Amino acid sequence: MSNIYLAEIVNLHEPSPSDGYPFNIPAIKSLRSLSFTTDVTYFIGENGSGKSTLLEAIAIKMGMNAEGGGRNFNFSTNATHSNLEKELKCVRTPYRLYDNFFYRAESFYNVVSYLESLKGWGNPFFAYGGESLHHCSHGEGMVRLIENRLECGFYIFDEPEAALSYQNQLRFLLWMHRAVKAGSQLIVSTHSPVLLAYPGAVIYHLNAEGITKTSFEDSYIYNDMRSFVNNVSLVQKELGLLD
Repeated sequence: MSNIYLAEIVNLHEPSPSDGYPFNIPAIKSLRSLSFTTDVTYFIGENGSGKSTLLEAIAIKMGMNAEGGGRNFNFSTNATHSNLEKELKCVRTPYRLYDNFFYRAESFYNVVSYLESLKGWGNPFFAYGGESLHHCSHGEGMVRLIENRLECGFYIFDEPEAALSYQNQLRFLLWMHRAVKAGSQLIVSTHSPVLLAYPGAVIYHLNAEGITKTSFEDSYIYNDMRSFVNNVSLVQKELGLLD
């Protein structure tokens, strides 16, 4: 154990037949506790498996804004987050937390807009490369975030590949390595086989069976992509794309 600020989460909710969202999601329903033993932890799973719901709850419990940002980001454009954080206990280590940030692709625009609203207090983008992130593309803004704002802390990323090209996904891996070396702990949800390739990371797969640990080579993300690349013509034919 090295850069571990969050060691474990515990679900205090008592299951009930009348449970609705989010406690009726199989992965959340079966969750009793989950340990974080490495600098980088991944959540993978199909759409609707509960990845974002779980990350959101962890972020809130660790002092971050539900829509993204760090501990001092106090805004809400649409309070749609679940009440999972009220039933979640975070077991922290004695390590002092210097920084945190929650990135979620769907609401990063709102984070940047919040920063824009702070211009009366100086340049709110000083720690993001100097210029407003609204003046660049989503992907460029993401690159500025990881290269300027984030250094050493507890960072949560919900599907960061949504903004990144293949080359910038490789750059993200390099940044992850620098951040770990600087003393960071990262939790990342992803559908990308590129972002999933950080060595030594723990990968949790959320599915209808609950939450299970897997490896990079055994993950459905890696195997589905390998199968697709090796059988493109067959896939096209099966989908009826070829005349």
